[in-house]
Amino acid sequence: MVEPGLADVLTLQRPAVELSELEAERALFQDSLAEYCWARDVAGLAPKTLDALVQPVLEVCAFYDVVPWRLNSRELDRYFAGPGKPNRHTTMRSKINRIDGYFAFLEQRYAGEILRRFGAAVESPVDAFNRPRHRGDFGLRIPPSARETQDFFRSWRAALPTARKYPVAVRNYVISKLTYISGVRAAELCRGRIGDVHWENGQWGRFLVQGKGARGSGPREREACLFREGRELLWWFVEEVRGEFGDDPTDPHAPLFPSERLPRSVADLNLPISLAVVPDTFRRALKAASREYLKGSVTELFPIC
Repeated sequence: MVEPGLADVLTLQRPAVELSELEAERALFQDSLAEYCWARDVAGLAPKTLDALVQPVLEVCAFYDVVPWRLNSRELDRYFAGPGKPNRHTTMRSKINRIDGYFAFLEQRYAGEILRRFGAAVESPVDAFNRPRHRGDFGLRIPPSARETQDFFRSWRAALPTARKYPVAVRNYVISKLTYISGVRAAELCRGRIGDVHWENGQWGRFLVQGKGARGSGPREREACLFREGRELLWWFVEEVRGEFGDDPTDPHAPLFPSERLPRSVADLNLPISLAVVPDTFRRALKAASREYLKGSVTELFPIC
């Protein structure tokens, strides 16, 4: 018996009938929807939110029986002014924004392939005339590459010694990189206390965080891993920098990442008590640092809230 060669194996893997151009377009449409959901899943969206994210796109395309890049602004207007008009204006705005968001993704990742294969230019049907008011900035988060991220943190750390407020600059750097290493949300990390770090747990140590609850159960405590890089980074901060904030760094209830400001009543009494840094301060610091030190196609970073 003759064993099948590579050509035979490849032949078995291919479809028996070549796809028509229409079928190929529809297949690419389905692939793009799946990849869009994966990208938004990485950004931290819940499964139910992901389903709602693509529903307006499927709804309009099914009504006209077209793929998205064959849809134009007039058809979108006719649909939402007639058969697809929702009862509430906020629902209309939400649906159009979601369609616009999908097209931003489509233009970024598939525009070249669609033009090359099907001769169609990808352009959002949501234009200046039917774009909802007060829509805000669209925030499709395509992360930088691992190399760009490493270079960003390397450049940021090299600039720390020249910072005007060195302890604050180090705090912002450490909390930003710990978020990247551990995957912990910004609000969870900001609430951390000195006593929440357990250096002896696991191979590299772990720390407790108050995470989001499920189904209305309220916040739940869980452990997050430090990993080797995170352990070295946090140890450096606690040993060399944390004590410069003026409170008692040995108090297990003291914030791990303190604010530089004290409450007025505490400051008047000259008590060694600090408040934890708030997530908005952390977000602004990360955004400013990324604008200065992040090089490449992505110029701003936003932590998971």
